[in-house]
Amino acid sequence: MSTIDEQYVDGLYPKDSELEKVKEGIASKGMPSISVADGYGRLLTLLVRMSGASKLLEIGALGGYSGICLARGLGEGGQLLSLELLPAYAEVAKVHLKEAGLGDKVSYMVGDAKESLATLKEEGRRFDFFFIDADKEGYPVYLDYALELAEPGAIIVGDNILLRGRTTDEAKQGPSVLAVRSFNERIATDERLESTILPGYDGLAIARVKE
Repeated sequence: MSTIDEQYVDGLYPKDSELEKVKEGIASKGMPSISVADGYGRLLTLLVRMSGASKLLEIGALGGYSGICLARGLGEGGQLLSLELLPAYAEVAKVHLKEAGLGDKVSYMVGDAKESLATLKEEGRRFDFFFIDADKEGYPVYLDYALELAEPGAIIVGDNILLRGRTTDEAKQGPSVLAVRSFNERIATDERLESTILPGYDGLAIARVKE
């Protein structure tokens, strides 16, 4: 999908005042403007709602944009656990979720996501929806943990899997590119998953853990 197509599709929808406020808040704090694309944010809400997921795990909170999109899809009693490396980012996300009226649906674990995931594994925690949008070198490890922590039928979503063209550029062989290529190949071929990869915006992988 071209940039013009993306702009056309996004233009069909009115601006979301809550999410626009989050974007402004992220910018005002000097944080990177790398939240999930608007169209994929809407898709996250739909996927959570349509799947009936109630135990969500987000790897990479940033300023709370994706957290709001995920939490909006939750039914009564549903909860989102968000992992974030940086305490300052987690605090910004927490404020934005609270301002959006969703503060009671989210909790945070701050620190290295791999350590947090190991803790969740030790505790025997299980989740039925995963959203991966953190350091790209960690994507294969995050997929491993998602599979270990997944309930049967769980949804696994990974953002930015095209890396703004670097994934498909054979001249690019850096660690992040190689990790994302491995992630994508596993999403497409792992017999435990049924999946698709959407090439719009910066790419989105969507998989379901077979029951």
